[in-house]
Amino acid sequence: MFRNQYDTDVTTWSPAGRLFQVEYAMEAVKQGSAAIGLRSKTHVVLACVNKANSELSSHQKKIFKVDDHIGVAIAGLTADGRVLSRYMRTECINYSFNYESPLPVGRLVVQLADKAQVCTQRSWKRPYGVGLLVGGTDESGAHLYYNCPSGNYFEYQAFAIGSRSQAAKTYLERRFENFTNSSRDDLIKDALIAVRETLQGETLKSSICTVAVVGVDEAFHILDQETVQQLINAFEIVGETEAAVSEEGTAAEEGAAAEEGAAAAGQDAAPMDM
Repeated sequence: MFRNQYDTDVTTWSPAGRLFQVEYAMEAVKQGSAAIGLRSKTHVVLACVNKANSELSSHQKKIFKVDDHIGVAIAGLTADGRVLSRYMRTECINYSFNYESPLPVGRLVVQLADKAQVCTQRSWKRPYGVGLLVGGTDESGAHLYYNCPSGNYFEYQAFAIGSRSQAAKTYLERRFENFTNSSRDDLIKDALIAVRETLQGETLKSSICTVAVVGVDEAFHILDQETVQQLINAFEIVGETEAAVSEEGTAAEEGAAAEEGAAAAGQDAAPMDM
């Protein structure tokens, strides 16, 4: 993107009907490390890449607990994500105090979207440069939403945001029809594979990814590194085994086809050729 005369203020429209400051905020989400969310009927899994900027520093936290039934994964400016997660946490506490029941996920997402939209209509504010994947459960089941810096929000079966997220989206689009009836472990496995797709050949390790789970009967929590590494090792072994089995099956099919072809050639040949 290049600077132009219509991007000095978030309230200035371009002749093409665009708000460039909002588009720049959405671009900041694309530049952030990848975050992925998947949901089934009973569970939501959030995963993200959390590489450190330096070997001497720790990584920045990308997944936040909002309440026992809600969590959020972010991509973009971590500071903005931290502020918005604190706002969400406050809303959950206030709702629980007033109504003595957990805040429905959809209502929280609408409030968050309204807060983001205000920043696109005030000249003294800037849009939040962070995208949020909000996962949670309530009386109507499991939900996964994406909140955009523009103030829009969408509900998804599975979604990925951040840098190199297109590879993860491609994998999720191939598999999403199975997610509704997937078990908790299968969802985690698919989330880890989707994270691996965003690494462009780099080895997936528990030290560079974070996984969190929330379910109908399971409070939101972030899995520890040892558990994540065990799951990574498990699905990689399965993948190698499946590849070996498929190669054997392919070889067997090719052998059978060759034999059938030879038999057919023998039947069609003239007696002297036999």
